[in-house]
Amino acid sequence: MTYCVGLRLDRGLVFMSDTRTNAGVDNISTFRKMFTWVKPGEASITLLTAGNLATTQSVISELDERSKVIEERNPSILEQPSMFQVAKLVGNTLKEVIHRNADTGQKADASFNATMIVGGQIRGSEPRLFMVYPEGNFIEASVDTPFFQIGETKYGRPILVRAFDPDMSFEDAVKLLLVSFDSTIKANLSVGLPLDLEIYETDSYSIGRQRRINADDPYYQTISNGWGDALKQAFQHLPDFSF
Repeated sequence: MTYCVGLRLDRGLVFMSDTRTNAGVDNISTFRKMFTWVKPGEASITLLTAGNLATTQSVISELDERSKVIEERNPSILEQPSMFQVAKLVGNTLKEVIHRNADTGQKADASFNATMIVGGQIRGSEPRLFMVYPEGNFIEASVDTPFFQIGETKYGRPILVRAFDPDMSFEDAVKLLLVSFDSTIKANLSVGLPLDLEIYETDSYSIGRQRRINADDPYYQTISNGWGDALKQAFQHLPDFSF
């Protein structure tokens, strides 16, 4: 399992993903699930992946190759005229990979399905954020739905729903995401550190600020311990139940 989140803020986009993959409790590995393509001054695109690792790696490899060799038959992700067309390309690639793997070779118990979040900005339009489904279709973040989660979403969702504000600073957005991820990590062993973070600022058209957050990161430890203490204090201040 995995956990990835993309936020659409007034200032830009914020992405965070864990790095844990597992095939049982005794087979745990670390793989990057955040990928970025940049054409300086023209486009910046970030992709988060969740699901079957072979499927997601195949999709990333195909998109990578197309970004380096421009062909009419296989258009580059960096040559798309809009983020809508980027989401369409990612969806079509994902659907093709799943169909190719599902219909050939030895059958496996695990599904070949995967879900992705893709966001970024292409010159001439605003930053946009999409969630792409295994069938190849997708939906876009909006004022009513300003963030997307994929993977193990339920444990980290309550804090996002309660505290997210599109006008918040990048610093507050990172703090919010760390609380969301910490809640998920503590509730589910299939999600784990290190975490990958990327911040994209509107109209920068470049690789945003990136950081890998490890278990011994001082700020992460402060957030993790502080959030636990804050919850206990809030609980104690609530009125007692009366029969």
